[in-house]
Amino acid sequence: MSGESPLNLVICWHMHQPQYCDLISGTYQLPWSYLHATKDYIDMAAHLEAVPEARAVVNFAPILLEQLSDYAGQVNGFLSENKPIRDPLLAALACPVLPGSKEQRMDLVSACLRANELRSIKRFEHYQKLAEMAGWFREHPSGMLYIGDQFITDLLVWYHLAWMGETVRRNNALIQRLMEKGTGFTLRDRRELLKQIGELLSSVIDRYRELAEHDRIELAMSPYAHPIMPLLLDLETARDAMPDIEMPELPEYPGGEERARWHIEEGIATFEQFFGKRPSGCWPSEGGVSTAALAQLEQFGFTWAASGESVFRHSQSDAANDSIADSSLYQGFRMADGDLACFFRDDGLSDLIGFTYSDWHADDAVANLIEHLENIEASTRGQDKPLVSIILDGENAWEHFPENGYYFLNTLYKRLAEHPDIKMTTFSDYLKDSPELPRINKLVSGSWVYGTFSTWIGDKDKNRGWEMLGDAKKALDETMKENSLGGEQLLAAQHQL
Repeated sequence: MSGESPLNLVICWHMHQPQYCDLISGTYQLPWSYLHATKDYIDMAAHLEAVPEARAVVNFAPILLEQLSDYAGQVNGFLSENKPIRDPLLAALACPVLPGSKEQRMDLVSACLRANELRSIKRFEHYQKLAEMAGWFREHPSGMLYIGDQFITDLLVWYHLAWMGETVRRNNALIQRLMEKGTGFTLRDRRELLKQIGELLSSVIDRYRELAEHDRIELAMSPYAHPIMPLLLDLETARDAMPDIEMPELPEYPGGEERARWHIEEGIATFEQFFGKRPSGCWPSEGGVSTAALAQLEQFGFTWAASGESVFRHSQSDAANDSIADSSLYQGFRMADGDLACFFRDDGLSDLIGFTYSDWHADDAVANLIEHLENIEASTRGQDKPLVSIILDGENAWEHFPENGYYFLNTLYKRLAEHPDIKMTTFSDYLKDSPELPRINKLVSGSWVYGTFSTWIGDKDKNRGWEMLGDAKKALDETMKENSLGGEQLLAAQHQL
C-alpha cells in the first residue's frame, strides 16, 4: 500500500421501523420499535462509543424517533403515575394480573416466540425449554387452559432478556441477575426489568445526539414515514429502469408533490425536535432516487443523498452519460443541474455484512472485508480522494450474528480505526474537502433493490395497491373540501398518507 492518500470509507447505518401505532386507538400492533431499541439501537451506539477513533453515519426514519420517544414516555408514565401502557406485550410484562382467556394467553405465548431460533432462543437454556413447551401448546391449544401464570411470566421475562443488546447483557447487573435466576420470576422482577427497559428507551436518542455533538458520527434522516418519494412525484419514473413494466390504472398519485414535500418538512421538524439541528444528509426511503426527488431534497437544504450501486450502473450505461462511462463507483457525483452530492453504496461489501458474515468467525469476516477494501485502495491509487460507501440496515442483521454481532462490530471498528490506509469518515466531512465531483447528465431512477422500483410497483397486486391509495387520497381530498374533519382527525389522516 502507498500510505500517501488513504481510502475514505463511510459506513452508513439506516435505522427504520414503520408506524406500528394505531393512530385511532393509540395501541401498538407490533413491538418491533421498542425491541430493536433495547437490542440493536443501544448496541450500535455502544460500539461507536467504545472506539473513539471510529466514524459513521447513522440515518434515522423520523417516524421511528417518535415511536422511541413515545415508548419511553409510556414506561415512565406507568412507573410514576400508573398510566396504561399501549403495547400489549410490554403491558403484559408490567401488569400484575396476566390475561385469563385461552385466546389472550395463546396470543401472548405466540408473541414471545418471535425471536431468532438459533441466536436468541437456543442460546439460553431456560428460554429454549420454555419455547419448546410453548410450541407444544400452540399445537395443542386446548392445553392453554392448564398453563399457569408462572410459565407465562417466565416466558415474558426471558423474551425481553433475549431482546437485550449484548453490551447491556455484559454490563448491566439487573439483567445479569435475572439471567442467573433463570426461573420463578416475580412481579418485582418484571417491574425492575420494565424500569430497565424504560431507562434504555429514554437514553437511546440522547446517546446518538451526544455522539454527533462530539463529531463521532453524522446523523441523517429519511423522509418522515419512509415513502418512496420518486413514485409519489411521478409513477412513470418506474419505467426508467423497467421500460416494459405494467403500470397501475392511475396516471399519478393525487397531490404527490405536495405529499413528498410534507414528508420532508415533517421529517426535518421531527429530526430537529430530537437532535437540535437540521440534517445535512438523507438516505431516501429504500435508496429511492429520481432527478425530481433529488432536486426536492436540495430545495430543502440537503447537501447529500445516497442510493444503491445498481442505480449508478444503470445511469452509467445510459447513452446520455458518456462522461461517466468509465467513472469509478468510489466517489461522489452531482446531477447535471444542482449541487446536491449523491453517493452510491458498494452493494457487494454492504451485502457481505448484511447477509453473509453472520456465519463467519468475527476475525475472519473483518479480515475479509478489510482485504476487499485494501484491494479497492490499490485499484484507486491516483484517484483524488476515493470513497467507499457501505450502507445498510443497522438493526435487522444482528439477530443472525452470534452475540448480536458483538465481536464482529467491536473488531470491525477497532481494525478500521487503526488501519493506516483507510480513513473512516462521514459524507459531510468528505464533502468539506472533496474534489470537484463528476456530474450525471441523466439519472436512471431506481432504488437500492435491483436499481428498480419493482418491489413496490409493476405487478397486479402492487398496482392495485397504488390504485387503492389513489382512491383513498381522492376521497380524503373531497372530504377536506367539505371541512368536515376535526383538527385531530385531519392530523391523523395526514400522518397516514
